[in-house]
Amino acid sequence: MTGGDLTVDLVLPCLDEAGALAWLLPRVPDHARAVVVDNGSTDGSAEVARRLGALVVREDRRGFGAACHAGLLAATADVVAFMDADGSLDPWQLGRVLDPLLAGQADLVLGRRMPTSRAAWPWHLRVANRVLVRRLAQRTGLRVHDLGPMRAARRTALLDLHLRDRRSGYPLEMVVRATDRGWRVAEAEVDYAPRTGRSKVTGTPLGLVRTVRDMSAVLSS
Repeated sequence: MTGGDLTVDLVLPCLDEAGALAWLLPRVPDHARAVVVDNGSTDGSAEVARRLGALVVREDRRGFGAACHAGLLAATADVVAFMDADGSLDPWQLGRVLDPLLAGQADLVLGRRMPTSRAAWPWHLRVANRVLVRRLAQRTGLRVHDLGPMRAARRTALLDLHLRDRRSGYPLEMVVRATDRGWRVAEAEVDYAPRTGRSKVTGTPLGLVRTVRDMSAVLSS
């Protein structure tokens, strides 16, 4: 990774991810500060995060977007990265996402998920992702392979997007607003492993329906 003196705030939205955090946080690179946003955990996630040296932010308003945005507002580093806190992504690979940004080749970099096993990315979630990226291309002209749960951009630029979604549409809204502003969006491959536990967002049919509905609302705005 370029930029040896760089500091990065890595935002980790969290709801009952104590087990995953215990593995994940020790793997955060030295140049990055983990910002764990506790979105109402009851399993001691916040205590695990503090014990392992993360900055813990509390966000009482439930919603993936609410947690992500609270982390962005708490961040102070020039570069802010986002990553799921469920153990499916390895923070040690953060450099893959940061490199195009730091090299001036992109304004927003999305981590393209490369499954390490069939169990990592169930077929129904792959299909949903495929549909959404196709609709994203129709809406913006941007062609990417994945919506990128690991991503990075400059903090002040992200704040200037004035993102409004506080539910599951937040990641997609970020890409849509960035593309509307003329940002250069790039992808970088990152490993994608089976998550720890069941997803609170897409782990049930109802959760998946809500996610697609939230993202569809973003695309129609």
